[in-house]
Parts: sequence; structure tokens; C-alpha cells
Amino acid sequence: MGLTLGELAERTGTQVQGNAGLMISGVCTLQEGRADAISFLANPQYRKYLSGTQAGAVILTAGDAKDCSVPALLSNNPYVTYARVAALLYPLNDSVAGIHPSAVVATGSRIGHGASLGPLCVIEEGAQIGADVVIGPGCVVGRDVVIGAGTRLVANVTLCHGVQLGARCLIHPGAVIGSDGFGLANDQGHWLKVPQLGSVRIGDDVEIGANTSIDRGALEDTLIADGVKLDNQIQVAHNVQIGAHTAVAGCVGISGSAKIGAHCMLAGGVGVVGHLEIADGTVVTGMSMVTKSITKSGVYSSGLSAQPNDQWNKIAVRLRHLDDMARRLQALERRLGDKD
Repeated sequence: MGLTLGELAERTGTQVQGNAGLMISGVCTLQEGRADAISFLANPQYRKYLSGTQAGAVILTAGDAKDCSVPALLSNNPYVTYARVAALLYPLNDSVAGIHPSAVVATGSRIGHGASLGPLCVIEEGAQIGADVVIGPGCVVGRDVVIGAGTRLVANVTLCHGVQLGARCLIHPGAVIGSDGFGLANDQGHWLKVPQLGSVRIGDDVEIGANTSIDRGALEDTLIADGVKLDNQIQVAHNVQIGAHTAVAGCVGISGSAKIGAHCMLAGGVGVVGHLEIADGTVVTGMSMVTKSITKSGVYSSGLSAQPNDQWNKIAVRLRHLDDMARRLQALERRLGDKD
């Protein structure tokens, strides 16, 4: 599929600099450009590649346009414009509406107009599949699950009983939504399973990455609001609430009943202790451990960055003596205070 630079400008709300009739059929990097593709400049460290790029066109700001020798799309946010251009040039493969012969569909389920059910998928009793939903191969949709219009389950996704998915969601392979929360009671040294009686409710336009798990609530539902983006291999425990348009990177673990606000960002490997709250608009940097509520938005970090091993070994030795050093310092301060 190809579009002229002028057509891309019209569809993305940007301005053309240069040849609006240039045909664009793909995207590329600034360093390895080609004449029929468009690139973008969003990070200043790549500006050095702009003057010599072989790309047919570049998406950039008006401030960078003077250094561009090829046609361009002028944008206030080149990366956002690039995302829209790439989506136009590389649309999702259209799925054929209908039910594959190997799919197992309960007679009490409801399948919306234009839905596509792929090979070996299972749709259980009472499930409601909205219009134009795509259920990829090997997916399991449990009883009484509700899936909103235009949602796509790529492959091998499991939606356990009673889960509700909004419209236009994208669920990547291996995701499990609605599995039991980790609820256990200790009876004289033996673990007794606590029934998990809630479910999971997910809003519209949510994306959930590969092999991510979202547990059902113990009593009330686990809640994922509109526009949330979850990366791969994330654990969301029972009764967690994640606010609208929050983004969570890979390998994050969110413990039970934590409440994450709207428009937050949790970087890779972050851990969140249960039963706490994180304010709207908060950013937590990679590998940080959130052990108490964050009531004021901002950027939060914890932990130590990687450093040469011999240097870290010295720091580790000093850390073991830190408490003793603090007591000695306090004693010294008291003696000096007495002399004053």
C-alpha cells in the first residue's frame, strides 16, 4: 500500500515541505533510508544522520526542517505522527469473518456480525462476542465472557469466566486474564485456598502484552481503565485498579489491591506493594520498589545503578557497617554537643 506525502499530511494533520506528490510505500530509519520510504527525527541524538539520509521523506519539527534536504512532514510531535503514518502504511491484516471449522462454539454463546473465530479456539456457554471481534487460533473464551466490538485476541489468549473486555482492545499471545488471585489462608501451617469470587473488567482501547497475567478479584473485580497499555510479562494481582491511559513496562509486578492512578508510567521491573495508592501522573523509574503510597505526582526512583563489580563490593561491605557507623556518629555528635 502506498500514499503520497500530501495524502499522509492530510490524514495526520501535518504540513508538507517539498514534493507533496512523492509516493511513500514504507518506513525506514534515517541511517538506512530508501527512496520510497519515510523516516522521522524525534530524538536529538539522531540529528547527525539527517543531512545525509537516503530516506524519501522525513517527519520532523519545523525547527529541524532547515537541515533536511528531502521532502518532509512538519509536525509538533514527530514520533506521534510517525505512529499514525506507520499505521496507515501497514494496516492490520484483514481477518475473514466467520467461524473456522475446528473452532468449538457453545450453542448458548452470541457471536456478533463480522466476527472472526480462528482455528482451534473455544467459546464457552454464555460468552458474548461483539461485532468485528477477531479471536485468533488457540484462544479460550470462558463462560459469560463479554468482548466489545473490534477487539482482537491474537493467539493462545485465555479469558477466564466472567471477564469483560471493552471495545478495540488488543491482547497479545499467551495473555491470561481472569485467573485466580493468589488468595491463601494459613491454617496451622497448611495453606487453605480462598475462593476468588470477583472477575476482571477492562475498558476500551486497552493493549495487553504477551504472557501478561491479570488475576480476578477476591470479592470485587480487578479493574483496568480505558486506554491502559500493559507490556509483556506483567503480573497484575487480584483487586488491583489501574487508571486510564497508564502505561506499564515489562516485568512489573503489582501486588493485590494496589491502586495505580491515571496517566502514570511504571518502567520495567518495578515492584508495587499491595494495598497502596499511586497518584495520577506519577512516573516510577526502572527496577524501583514502591513500598508506600505516593500521594504527589512526580518522578520516583529507588535502588542502585549498575557499576564495576569491585566498586560495588566495597559499597556492599560499607553498607553492612552503616548502622554501626550511624550509632558512632550520633555518639560523637552528643559528646561534641556536651562540650559546647
